[in-house]
Amino acid sequence: MSGDVDSVPIMNKSILILGDLLALALVTLIGFATHGEAEVSFVPRMAAAFFPLVGSWFLLASFVGLFQDQTVRDPRSLWRPALAAVFAAPLAAVLRGFILNAPVIPIFAAVLAGTSALAMVVWRLIWWELVRTNKTKEHSG
Repeated sequence: MSGDVDSVPIMNKSILILGDLLALALVTLIGFATHGEAEVSFVPRMAAAFFPLVGSWFLLASFVGLFQDQTVRDPRSLWRPALAAVFAAPLAAVLRGFILNAPVIPIFAAVLAGTSALAMVVWRLIWWELVRTNKTKEHSG
């Protein structure tokens, strides 16, 4: 896992952002599924968790530079998505509480932070490896 990706084309950034969305959607779906709430009737509650998480993620991810070339092409920066997720989750939990007019449960925020951080680091590592592998193929062929 050594070396940097020389440049990140805009298409790859679009894929990176889409992957972020899918990782957060997966966290949301798995969270609801672990509570036996993965049916269509729970879609409004899923949305009340997903959209605040997405909003919080993109706000903080942009602030920490998670879409800047020098950050996304350096594997030593994989701690940044985890940090952004750890701070985005409590904000998302508070926003979710406002939407649902419900109390914010600290353990929910903590579990959301941990699972989101894990999902984002795994996704960003996969993305980085795919881009690195693609660049290696371009330079050799």
